[in-house]
Amino acid sequence: MFHNMQNSEIIRKMTEEFDEDSGDYPLTMAGPQWKKFKSSFCEFIGVLVRQCQYSIIYDEYMMDTVISLLTGLSDSQVRAFRHTSTLAAMKLMTALVNVALNLSINMDNTQRQYEAERNKIIGKRANDRLELLLQKRKELQENQDEIENMMNAIFKGVFVHRYRDAIAEIRAICIEEIGVWMKMYSDAFLNDSYLKYVGWTMHDKQGEVRLKCLTALQGLYYNRELNARLELFTSRFKDRIVSMTLDKEYDVAVQAIKLLTLVLHSSDEVLTAEDCESVYHLVYSAHRPVAVAAGEFLFKKLFSHRDPEDDSMPKRRGRQSMNANLIKTTVFFFLESELHEHAAYLVDSMWDCAAEILKDWECMISLLLDEPLPGEEALTDRQETALIEIMLCTIRQAAECHPPVGRGTGKRVLTAKEKKTQLDDRTRMTELFSIALPALLAKYSVDAEKVTNLLQLPQFFDLEIYTTGRLEKHLDSLLRQIREIVEKHTDTDVLEACSKTYHALCNEEFTIFNRVDIARSQLLDEQVDKFNRLLEDFLQEGEDPDEDDAYQVLSTLKRITAFHNAHDLSKWDLFTSNYKLLNTGIENGDMPEQIVVHALQCTHYVILWSLAKVSEGTSKKEDMLTLRKQMRAFCLMCQRYLTSVNTAVKEQAFTILCDLLLIFSHQIISGGREALEPLVYTPEASLQSELLNFILDHVFIDQDEDSNSTDGQQDDEAGKIEALHKRRNLLAAYCKLIIYNVVEMNTGADIFKQYMRYYNDYGDIIKETMSKTRQIDKIQCAKTLILSLQQLFNDMLSDMGFSFDRSSSAFCGIKELARRFSLTFGLDQLKTREAIAMLHKDGIEFAFKEPNPQGEGHPPLNLAFLDILSEFSSKLMRQDKRTVHMYLERFMTFQMALQREDCWLPLISYRNSLQAGGDDDTMSVVSGISSRGSSVRSKKAKPATGKRKLPEEESSSSSEVWMSREQSMQTPVMMPSPHLTSTVMREPKRLRPEESYMGVYTMTPDQQQQHAHPQTPQPQHHQTAIDYNTQVTWMLAQRQQQEEVARQQQERAMNYAKLRSNLQHAIRRGTGLMEDDEEPIVEDVMMSSEGRIEDLNEGMDFDTMDIDLPPSKNRRERSELKPDFFDPASIMDESVRSTHFLGYDAFQR
Repeated sequence: MFHNMQNSEIIRKMTEEFDEDSGDYPLTMAGPQWKKFKSSFCEFIGVLVRQCQYSIIYDEYMMDTVISLLTGLSDSQVRAFRHTSTLAAMKLMTALVNVALNLSINMDNTQRQYEAERNKIIGKRANDRLELLLQKRKELQENQDEIENMMNAIFKGVFVHRYRDAIAEIRAICIEEIGVWMKMYSDAFLNDSYLKYVGWTMHDKQGEVRLKCLTALQGLYYNRELNARLELFTSRFKDRIVSMTLDKEYDVAVQAIKLLTLVLHSSDEVLTAEDCESVYHLVYSAHRPVAVAAGEFLFKKLFSHRDPEDDSMPKRRGRQSMNANLIKTTVFFFLESELHEHAAYLVDSMWDCAAEILKDWECMISLLLDEPLPGEEALTDRQETALIEIMLCTIRQAAECHPPVGRGTGKRVLTAKEKKTQLDDRTRMTELFSIALPALLAKYSVDAEKVTNLLQLPQFFDLEIYTTGRLEKHLDSLLRQIREIVEKHTDTDVLEACSKTYHALCNEEFTIFNRVDIARSQLLDEQVDKFNRLLEDFLQEGEDPDEDDAYQVLSTLKRITAFHNAHDLSKWDLFTSNYKLLNTGIENGDMPEQIVVHALQCTHYVILWSLAKVSEGTSKKEDMLTLRKQMRAFCLMCQRYLTSVNTAVKEQAFTILCDLLLIFSHQIISGGREALEPLVYTPEASLQSELLNFILDHVFIDQDEDSNSTDGQQDDEAGKIEALHKRRNLLAAYCKLIIYNVVEMNTGADIFKQYMRYYNDYGDIIKETMSKTRQIDKIQCAKTLILSLQQLFNDMLSDMGFSFDRSSSAFCGIKELARRFSLTFGLDQLKTREAIAMLHKDGIEFAFKEPNPQGEGHPPLNLAFLDILSEFSSKLMRQDKRTVHMYLERFMTFQMALQREDCWLPLISYRNSLQAGGDDDTMSVVSGISSRGSSVRSKKAKPATGKRKLPEEESSSSSEVWMSREQSMQTPVMMPSPHLTSTVMREPKRLRPEESYMGVYTMTPDQQQQHAHPQTPQPQHHQTAIDYNTQVTWMLAQRQQQEEVARQQQERAMNYAKLRSNLQHAIRRGTGLMEDDEEPIVEDVMMSSEGRIEDLNEGMDFDTMDIDLPPSKNRRERSELKPDFFDPASIMDESVRSTHFLGYDAFQR
């Protein structure tokens, strides 16, 4: 081929024989074998040049031929050729750069040898050697010149055009290889003439290409010797690199941060303070690789500067160690970042690069407990709080060995080395803090925030160390401190931290259990006795309790409630005292809010602990009866508190009620727990109504109305967000009752109708509720959805009256909500068939439910609801549309079918939505061609051979059920409105006699005779009244005329289709025609007459023949070809797409 044909002819022949329809070629095909092929292909090119580098590549034939062919192919419009040839050319260039580098080294060595020989004295100089060296240098220079010519040919012929190719993979190849050239042969390529291509491409719209730019630059910045040559590039493109740290592609952002870290490592003066700050905040990113890269940058910038004297000095411990200043720097950075709730993210970001500093707990303890050195500035209270929080996060990270919540995909399996490190860290932290923790608690016992964090430390201890290390006295000291903190504090967070600490220490697996259990029992005995004593005095005071007594009762109740959350206090019988307190609050109505809230919570814990004991199966029958009695009494108590004037009390009662109803629902007996059936509690209708009213009154409100739940902080944005979270939790609690069938599903209608209005606040919760209810019962869910629309429609009528404007915002809002509901049913009509049919049934009944008091000539009062119902028509299957249409006709009178006033438009549009695609099996040829999923364009499509079914056979079983239910209903007989359309429009196919109107209307024998011999009625312009039989006769005559016209059109279309088919076969049998000559002929015939297309659309019956229009490949690709395909601006233009090119221009070349 190379001997007989030119490159252009070779490329043209390859283009003609290449099948681009598949779209696959080796470089894009998936699988290990093709990946291996790509690597082997690249390796082959490198080996070829390496083996031929001494002679063959200079023969002025092989390389010239290969480069010329690759250059031509790289300009091909066929993507496969362009991609493959560009890869080959770039790898060939890389191999030639390696050869050029070797030639340069050899030339330098030869020149050095020549200079050394020439500098010898004349007596010792070897002239023949000088001549050989000169000859060798001349030969090397000639070879280098040839290599440079080859590289210039590839660079200018391939790279300069392909680095801005429309295909991202091709651009990425070019940028990747130019980075290799600059790193391999920096003397020749590392200059601004080549660096500019990398800089420009950093603005590429594809993340893959931007990523290649950054990795190429990393290889250059890693070598400090090359930094001087990169100064101009750095100053020009530094801002772009900094902005790429916020790239939407996380991989690109990670590499951008790593590149900036290398830039920072090479010079501290390049990046400004603003540049560094833009990277600092990324340590709090939720994406861990980005955060880790930013943590490494932060460590390089702030922590890597140590005095050389520090390394020579002996290591000191505590606050005198070298890590003390670094830990302080971490605290300062954490405070300045103003993201105080994300200390765990900061620690995790720096864990990989600064673990030695972060695990220097001895230094942290010294900074907190020891006095500052002379001249050293002590930590402020705010800095001490931050240091304790960071210390807690480092201990948690070392003990759990996984990222914090929200960062990472979950726990991973630890390696043996990581497990050993984890055990060592837990042992060391236990040894340190078992001694230091009591002292820290004693020093900061009055500071609630510090104490809360410190009390979490024992949860990560290795408790066996207390015994093996003989640290029991420190354990006793810790228990004393915890007891003092419980007695001193009333803050809920502090008390819950104490409760969790006792729970962690009370582990029966360890020998310290008895010691801790005794201390816990003593503490709780005192608190419960104190509570009972205070409560008795408090209740005796009557309606005017003392504030001090109320505070004492509340403080003790808070402590008991906090401990009851994690510990079983059943033996103290707290239900009786709490129930008495709650009952008194109902009777008197003046009980302090917080006392009631905590009493409700404590009683809730009593019920749950009793249930846990009963579920174990070891309790007596009396215990179950007691629990049943207590649970029902407590539910009634919570129901009574739903009417409280205090919002916090109502919210607490509502939340607890929802939890109890869910726990004690029918779900409790699942999983082989039938013995718990006596505990099942089903809420009464009154309770369900009160729960729903609470949701409507306290959740679906505007933000400004929620003045009570924000504690007067409407102006505070944080307070508004907290109030929104609280309302979301309330709504979620109620929606769970709907999902688990605790309350009736139709109560969800009041929730679903708020979907659009409160979409931003609760849209996700409502949508998930709809999805779950549909999984449970599709039909009931559909009835609930239509009920919600009916409620909104009734509300609109009550506000605007029956003569409302259908273009009003209220009505349009209901239609939009119906459209959203329709979208939730998905695309699988078979799954939702029965539900959609039932939805239409309820909607039709509602629309005709209220007749107009002015008479039958006026529309029903709810008729406009059909306009809303039409949003669901697209979800009906074809046969179901017929059934629903028949059901609609049961409610219509003959006069309704003839009405055309605006007030009847909802009925007209709804009927049209049911008749569209539901009354015939024909389809438009044009629509079939334009549809992507159409089988008309496919050559594999086959004509339908299935036996045509009658409408009665096609209707669904569910539709038959609800149709049969209405057989006894007396509905007036009506006829369909006549099709007042032109004959040039598409007509339905002719029905067989048994499929005609006889299936819908009952005709008398006279009418049937008249139907058999119709007569064309004479027009009467002044007729005052037309009887029913005359109307039927006239309409049937019109129908016959339309069918006759349709038959003639069908015959014309059949003749035309046969003509076209014969023409196609003749063209396909021709041997001298190319494809680009064949297609326009068929297209010209097809597009010669618009009338023929209309005839084809009107008369074609797809049950009898198959339209086969092959796609015009050449025409499609010529239309997609850009005028300037390699325009550099097209890389940044979003309108440029990846296209396959096999067009007319390729054949012309």
